Amino acid sequence: MSTIFGKIIQGELPAEKVFENENFLVIKDRFPVAPVHLLILPKQEITNLQSATAEELSWMAELFFIVQKLADDFQIADGYRLLTNNGTLAGQSVFHLHFHLIGGKELGPIA
Repeated sequence: MSTIFGKIIQGELPAEKVFENENFLVIKDRFPVAPVHLLILPKQEITNLQSATAEELSWMAELFFIVQKLADDFQIADGYRLLTNNGTLAGQSVFHLHFHLIGGKELGPIA
């Protein structure tokens, strides 16, 4: 795996892990925009959501279950944002599909 997230998944770089199973690793964002800002990383190396095949996305139900669990664990179930950036025009800077789980404060509307 060639991205920073791939290196974190492989254990080559440190990160503050909050959840891990055979398909996902969840870490705290190093530059949080809210009191809770987690990065949910599929362990499978996929560039972004648009490039993923149907087979590669077969784990989406598991992803949403993990989001619900983390929202409960971090006490943000009453209000959070789940997002991914797809491509440079959307602000993607690490080309390993990942999702941001953000909460713990009023987030306001998205522009």
